[in-house]
Amino acid sequence: MLKLPERLLLLRQERSLSQKGLVKEMGLALNTYVRYERGEREPTASVLVQIADFYNVSLDYLVGRTDER
Repeated sequence: MLKLPERLLLLRQERSLSQKGLVKEMGLALNTYVRYERGEREPTASVLVQIADFYNVSLDYLVGRTDER
């Protein structure tokens, strides 16, 4: 199963979004989001929920606990 950084990258690429475009739509800081995708930092629970809602996937899918979106 994929881990959170890999899922973030995959989901963003599926929507053809740049990191800058994504953070603008979500209201996140670019440097912080880049660290999420690199696996250098983990988002808080509230940010995980925001990301899951944005991509319309479950939290379990986002963090790699399941492959079902």
